[in-house]
Amino acid sequence: MARRPHPTAWSDTVYRKRVFGLFSWLLASALAVADEPSTSPSAPAPVLQALAGYCRMPASFDAPARERLQAFYGLNAWQPLWQPLTFDELLEQLQLLADDGLNPALYGTDALRQRLQTPPDEPLARECSDLLASHAYLLALQHLRFGQLQQSQHEPLWRSQQPLPATDQQRLLEIAAIGLARPEQAFDLARPMLEQYRNLRMAHAHLAAGAQVEWPSLPVGPTLRPDMTDGRVPVLRERLLAEGYLAAEGADEAYGELYTPALVTGVRAFQRAHGLQDDGLVGVGTLAELNASAQQRLGQVRINLERFRWFARDIEAQSLLVDITGGQLVFLRDYRPLWRTRTQVGKAARQTPAMKSVINRLTLNPTWTVPPTILREDKLPKIRRDPGYLDKHRMRVIDHQGNPLDPNTIDWSRPGGIMLRQAAGPENPLGRVAIRFPNPFSVYLHDTPSQYLFGRTPRAFSSGCVRVEGAMQLIDLLLSEDERARVTELLGRGETYEFRLSGRTPILMAYWTAEADGDGHVFFRPDIYGQDARLLKALDTAQRTAP
Repeated sequence: MARRPHPTAWSDTVYRKRVFGLFSWLLASALAVADEPSTSPSAPAPVLQALAGYCRMPASFDAPARERLQAFYGLNAWQPLWQPLTFDELLEQLQLLADDGLNPALYGTDALRQRLQTPPDEPLARECSDLLASHAYLLALQHLRFGQLQQSQHEPLWRSQQPLPATDQQRLLEIAAIGLARPEQAFDLARPMLEQYRNLRMAHAHLAAGAQVEWPSLPVGPTLRPDMTDGRVPVLRERLLAEGYLAAEGADEAYGELYTPALVTGVRAFQRAHGLQDDGLVGVGTLAELNASAQQRLGQVRINLERFRWFARDIEAQSLLVDITGGQLVFLRDYRPLWRTRTQVGKAARQTPAMKSVINRLTLNPTWTVPPTILREDKLPKIRRDPGYLDKHRMRVIDHQGNPLDPNTIDWSRPGGIMLRQAAGPENPLGRVAIRFPNPFSVYLHDTPSQYLFGRTPRAFSSGCVRVEGAMQLIDLLLSEDERARVTELLGRGETYEFRLSGRTPILMAYWTAEADGDGHVFFRPDIYGQDARLLKALDTAQRTAP
């Protein structure tokens, strides 16, 4: 019997014809019945064993992976797919997944390299190599395009319209087909095109290169203030130098333990880069951020790369992007920021939810119906203490049908079946306009009289809705020229009016705690809702799974 050609001679026409029959039968049969019950008399269990057992398919070769593989080979007439050159390029691209915060070992890079050294006469060597390569390839593209973890199981994002899974998978297979000739192109197409993702990926590669460096840690102590002398100042100086927040002239050790103006400038730069109030005071919050290790920061970047993979497809060319932790809103046109402003979001006890919807109406000169939680926790105690509270704040008592009730007839120690509604006006918490979109959380964007809070950082003060600085400028961007004139007229009347928009503006409200600019500078934000640790643990667990 003639010896089988060495696997590196995969392009040999005679060899391809020889293996085609066996390969097609083995792959088509095994994948087609992979999800059938093992008791089925038609299920060729030995064939499936040969595929998953003999070829030592990794643990990640689950039911969805089998379906992807079956569809992929079906589109390519069940022929072997990988040539020596593209096989090497695939290995290179899998290794580069480390820059995306993914673990290359998860995709069986070691097993694939070992396959290159497989003796040429080993049975099914070629078939197993092709299957392993295709599985690793499709799994990597899946993770790059949709995330390694299931978003719905970790940080659910409510959507007014759900994406079509079949369409998503069809696009993935189209990308995969492109990469058979040039894997690099497929990997690049699968990655989010978002500027935020590309910048953060570059920053991750830089951080990973220096992640073994240990930054100095500052001991706990009283708040450091300008011109204060403290034994921790030399450590602070060293810490700021480690990340480049202190200019060389500010590092003069002749100042010893004095908290100098140059150090204050460095601390303020650090605070701005970490979403803190840039007051130059080293208190509890700033100290906690200074004492985060390089490894912790690397982990924070990794989970935010995963977050961007999750919601990249939810960002549309013209849309609003609400950055929950960053306290800002961005109006995008052609995917680029056209206008941005500051926001105030929900406090930890009343969080602003992550969601995707479409803005469809404005409430002009809105009244404010007090939400049940705020009524119970905030308003009732104030009314009990001050019987004149309702009149002072122009609030009416109504029933659930909107009918007015006499507040003097209410037992305020145990009120039931009531709501409070505040009239439109300068004291109304919603300001002059509320921007509405369908969602089950009763959340919306709105103007606010509490303008002074926009100067603070972080800005988590609301009860879940998003307060917008410059809300009137925002609605100008949402309206046509004719609509702007009509809205101006209606606002001037001072009466509450529901105004339906003719245009469609998607809105995405998302949660992330790290981003980077085009120069690779990373900006971290406080994890205001305490979500980072859980997500990092889940991602670490998934990436430790043996291939």
